[in-house]
Amino acid sequence: MKTLLLLLVLTVLSNVPSGGCAASSPCSHPPSTWCSSLDSAVQCGVLKQCLESNFTESHHKKTDQVEVALYFESLCPGCRMAFTETLYPTWVLLSDIMSLTLVPYGNAQTCLLNMTDAAKHIIYCMESSSDVIKAAQSCAQLYSPDLSWDSVTSCVKGDVGNQLMHQNALKTKALQPPHQYVPWVTINGEHTEELQDKALNSLFTLVCSMYKGPKIPACGGGGGKHYRSYSHIE
Repeated sequence: MKTLLLLLVLTVLSNVPSGGCAASSPCSHPPSTWCSSLDSAVQCGVLKQCLESNFTESHHKKTDQVEVALYFESLCPGCRMAFTETLYPTWVLLSDIMSLTLVPYGNAQTCLLNMTDAAKHIIYCMESSSDVIKAAQSCAQLYSPDLSWDSVTSCVKGDVGNQLMHQNALKTKALQPPHQYVPWVTINGEHTEELQDKALNSLFTLVCSMYKGPKIPACGGGGGKHYRSYSHIE
């Protein structure tokens, strides 16, 4: 982290004119918070470095949680079904032992994921609606009322949205084996046809069985109900 902060400081200093302070959008945040939000990264001129740092850290993150990732396209019927009927409900029930990473192909959802902690709830609301695009603003107001929709629109239509999409493209390109369809699910960074099938048909059971920590009540068995879904890819 100290190395990253030093690199970010040097980046900002290198962008300051020799005559003094930057002419516009001065950085008013301490270096330790430059990557804490999209706005601070943009204001301090270190968006690219923050995004690249997050991408690198995602490949080295160590956690006891079962890491589930979904690579998908907005408006794709199979993707919508996989997320709304299986991945999202299971994550809500097992969030203590399961992490859920979304890698969408679509600027609006990509921007939301980098602008609010409520992004997954907003995306679930959108993907559950009859019209994903028209529902976006009302879903955002419902789950993140303090989020400015103008800022989301600006992200979607501007360079920031394009840079975020580029980072998702890098993540997708780095998949091994290379993805061949969507939705594409990885479990702890791994993809096999068997894991894909289990993830889309019995993710709750899969996560409970793969979690190596103490068994939580939701996974305790003993006749308890387990969430189950049957959303197959055609």
